[in-house]
Amino acid sequence: MVFYIKFSQLCLGNIKILKGTECIGKRTVNKLMVSQTARGSAVTEIINLAKQKGIAVHTVPPEKLDRFSEKSQGIAVEVSPTEYIELEDLIKQSKSSPKSLLVILDGIEDPHNLGAIIRNCVAFGADGVVIPKWRAAGVNETVSKASAGAVEHIPISKVANINQAIDLLKENNFWIVGAENGEQSLEDADLPFPLAVIIGSEGFGLHSLTKKCCDFLISIPQKNTISSLNASCACAVILYEIYKKRK
Repeated sequence: MVFYIKFSQLCLGNIKILKGTECIGKRTVNKLMVSQTARGSAVTEIINLAKQKGIAVHTVPPEKLDRFSEKSQGIAVEVSPTEYIELEDLIKQSKSSPKSLLVILDGIEDPHNLGAIIRNCVAFGADGVVIPKWRAAGVNETVSKASAGAVEHIPISKVANINQAIDLLKENNFWIVGAENGEQSLEDADLPFPLAVIIGSEGFGLHSLTKKCCDFLISIPQKNTISSLNASCACAVILYEIYKKRK
């Protein structure tokens, strides 16, 4: 979802972008797009303010913005189609479940994969999803479509640092399990709750530091014909097995 900033309307407070624009509400800014031809003190002020708020700034060809509107003034923001929840609030909310289950995504970059994973999470009853703010896909229109609307049915938290998020979860008595070739088979693993499952990125799996933060690792039994499953497919298998153990 893309909105254009009129300089007189800019408001990059706690994720409210266009002053007086109700359709945005408190939805999170995924990125600020600035035309290569945009100049002036107002443009510089907007860029600096975005950086202060930790919003990614992308310099793009002017024709990219012109595809959406000829009145962009060279500045546009992409906002999330859903509202993120603070991790602390997500933890409190998940504790209402007798066997709390959160899914942490360690660097999923493909928006279609992210959408499919969120759909899996809703289908198999996860209590929430945690995604990183940097070097990963955020929830945008593509993700929403790929999830078939599932983003509207599960709380999603966006965090600056996955490993710090894991520390907070451990402080709240969550067990952390990494989906990686590990010492325990998914089918045979005796999974404790509350539980947070970490799904690694496409092609790279879990980051080494994230892996060290896990209490234990699980693997999906499979034939040696292929090396691994797609992240969203692996997530579906894992969540189905956990779904059976939560019943």
